[in-house]
This record gives sequence, structure tokens and C-alpha cells, in this order.
Amino acid sequence: MTDFARLLHADGPNPEHAAALRLYGRFVGDWDAEITARGPDGTKHTAPGEIHFGWVLEGRAVQDVWIIPRSSGSPAFPIAGNWYGTTLRVYDPTIDAWRISWFDPGRSVFRQQIGRPRGDDIVQEGKTDAGDLTRWSFTEIADDSFHWLGEVKPAPAADWRLVVDVRARRRKG
Repeated sequence: MTDFARLLHADGPNPEHAAALRLYGRFVGDWDAEITARGPDGTKHTAPGEIHFGWVLEGRAVQDVWIIPRSSGSPAFPIAGNWYGTTLRVYDPTIDAWRISWFDPGRSVFRQQIGRPRGDDIVQEGKTDAGDLTRWSFTEIADDSFHWLGEVKPAPAADWRLVVDVRARRRKG
């Protein structure tokens, strides 16, 4: 049997596009998170979670795992549901942007987005299978923290609605 983890993981960015890979590469490591899910009626629910980022595929991509809520076997997180999913973020030099695929098989949620820097932030945009627009943004990015916003805009709506708000802090040590 091949050592799959050894073949998947990489020690750092591939030198071919090292500068561009830094956009998401700066998140490599382990993070504790506070997640707030927001219902359309204004209700809010908060739970702890964890996020892990790493280099993969010869350093040509960044993969992460989002686990919410943290403890296994926890009851369903209201509004957003429990997350145990992974994102594969691949820089595509032909469009000078990132192709992003999110997979959460437990909730049967699968998303495709395109990510780009926008000022000091990173904004990922895509569509759901139902045609709603999605926008996931990394804001307030620092060495030891970031703020992530998950928004949706249904096709007939005029405005974006914040669905999930994540405050992440890098783990020490």
C-alpha cells in the first residue's frame, strides 16, 4: 500500500508560483475558531470549531479541513449544520486566480468558487446548484487571526445575506 499522506502533503509552496501561492499559504497551520451561524430571521448560534490548512500536491495547492462543532458526536449545529469538510485551493495561472472546491460529504454540500485578492482581503465567488450566488471572504487577515464570512444572495434578492461568521485564531506551539 502506498503512503497516501506522504504523496499528498508537501513541505511548502512549489517555487514555480511561490508568490501567488502565498495568498492562501499564509494560513498553513492549525486554528481554533468561533463560528456564528445566522438565520434569515436574525437568530444566531455560536459554537467552537477548528480549521487546519496544509500544503498538498507538490506544493501547488493548499488544502484545509473545517470541523464545526469541535467535539465529535455533537448535536447538530443550528442553521449551518455540523461541518466536517475540506477545501482544495489550486492556483490557476491561466486566469491568475484560485479554483476552489469545497466538499462536505456529511451534509452533501459541494461548492465551486473562484478566489482572488481584493485589497487586503480574499474573496471567493460562486453559485449553488439552485443558482444562488455565494461569496466567502477572508478579512482582517493577520499572522495569528482572520475573519471569514460566508454570504449568500438568492437569485431574486437584491442584497447579500450573512449566513456564517468565523473568527479564527492560530494555535500556539
